[in-house]
Amino acid sequence: AGMNLQSDKTANTQTATNAFVTTDDLGEPGHRIRCRRLTLIPGKSFVAEEATLYVGEVPVMYWPKYSRDLVSHGDYWVVTPGYRSLYGPFALGTYHHAFNTNVSVDLHLDYRQLRGVGTGSDFHYDAGRWGKGEFRFYYAHDDRAGTNALGMPIDSDRHRISFSHSVEIRTNLTVKAVVREQGDPYVVRDFSLSDYYRNPQPSTFLEVDQLWSNWGLNLLVQPRINDFFETVERLPDVKLTGLRQQVGVTPLYYESDSSVGYYRHTFADNAANSFAAGRADTYHQVVLPWNFFGWLNVTPRVGGRLTHYTETDGFGATATEANRGVFNTGCEVTFKLHQTLPDKEIPWLQAKGLRHILEPGVNYAFVPSPNRLPTTLPQFDGEQASLRLLPIDFPDYNAIDSVDSENVFRFSLRNTVQTKRNDRVDTLLKWALYTDWRVKPRTGQGTFSDGFSDLEFKPRDWLTLASETRYNFDSGHWRIADHHATLAPGDDWSFMLGHRYVRSDPLFLAGPGNNLITSGFHYRINENYALRTRIVDGTPPR
Repeated sequence: AGMNLQSDKTANTQTATNAFVTTDDLGEPGHRIRCRRLTLIPGKSFVAEEATLYVGEVPVMYWPKYSRDLVSHGDYWVVTPGYRSLYGPFALGTYHHAFNTNVSVDLHLDYRQLRGVGTGSDFHYDAGRWGKGEFRFYYAHDDRAGTNALGMPIDSDRHRISFSHSVEIRTNLTVKAVVREQGDPYVVRDFSLSDYYRNPQPSTFLEVDQLWSNWGLNLLVQPRINDFFETVERLPDVKLTGLRQQVGVTPLYYESDSSVGYYRHTFADNAANSFAAGRADTYHQVVLPWNFFGWLNVTPRVGGRLTHYTETDGFGATATEANRGVFNTGCEVTFKLHQTLPDKEIPWLQAKGLRHILEPGVNYAFVPSPNRLPTTLPQFDGEQASLRLLPIDFPDYNAIDSVDSENVFRFSLRNTVQTKRNDRVDTLLKWALYTDWRVKPRTGQGTFSDGFSDLEFKPRDWLTLASETRYNFDSGHWRIADHHATLAPGDDWSFMLGHRYVRSDPLFLAGPGNNLITSGFHYRINENYALRTRIVDGTPPR
């Protein structure tokens, strides 16, 4: 900002008198440099004559002439102090250096009072048409390394190494290679929690993807690098996917999934004998989406799968060569009802006008018992324990080796209530309920699956209440109860308090459950600075 603004297009400069400059993106900046005359070369540099630095309204420094380069700096430090019960007080330091616009490195030096010193580097590069990638290394001498799953002490010298490279050879043809090696199964969890949340069991793979308008071809090679992780090696796995597409001018739509490969199932720390086999699988389905009366959607489907297994080999081999056929059919019915009350006002909910949207749905799936049961087949892509309800229709249900008989209705009911707040549409309530009714349960199944409820209630524009629950009808137990409240009165701060309970139950959960109290606080000091804290306190689940 300034007076007597002038521009010289020949020299590409701009000048002003009685001007000030600041990096603070506020109407009333916390700091600024005020000068008698300012000369600016946009995007490159500026020169301030008779310049004074102000913090607030207090002058703290004077320069007869001050110049500054505006080109982004390739070198800078980032220091993150904090406290965590597993670390004690800690400080994480990173030095960033850019060799040029395509190559940079981050050097890490961290100190955790209870765990010791850690160091490492992240090397990033962009080779243009040849692709881009990164190399990451981290080492820590851990004073409290603990024990592994077998109760054996973990070496105090802990490390992780990763390399990734991706390249787009041409439009819709990409190649990605990733190598990840680590000294023990918990080093990522202990020293890079955000990475652990994204991927608790990192894998090594080479992947090639080719996409067309209606088809996709994928090649995946996945060996095992870390012996302490259970891994299904794919050596390789080739998959052809037919996206849902119209069959000529008919009302029918076709979709498919086909794969062929050689697979080896290895177990963590060789706790069980590995086994391997070849497998060729092909699945095809035709659907017929109908709409009646402009509001009723009916989508019948019919499909079939054929799978061939070679004889398994390895010390854990028990299965012989086999062919399996699977037939499936079903139908999904959904519709939407809504009612609008434009004059309805509820002051305590800040509601001016209401719109209620109701979406019931029924999805029926029928799969007769296949000629080979899952217990007689090698399990490479088997059904995994999940906190959520698994799909009942193909190809969404992709546990190829666990396909079994099915005769089930999935009922769902979705409610949405909208209102107007501050002259805009806001969602007052979202509530989804769903469960399965098994007409013919398999061994170990009940007539009904667990009941699920997902609720989000916003009684005020600054308060959000959320709930996610899972209830087992047979035992009468809550398997999941996750509730939290978020207060956000404005743009400056927010506070969250919640409770998450997951019952320890080997029938639906592979690992232990948890019983956690969580809280979080965020405060924005200004456009450039903010404070954030997160607290988690857990007790043993029952």
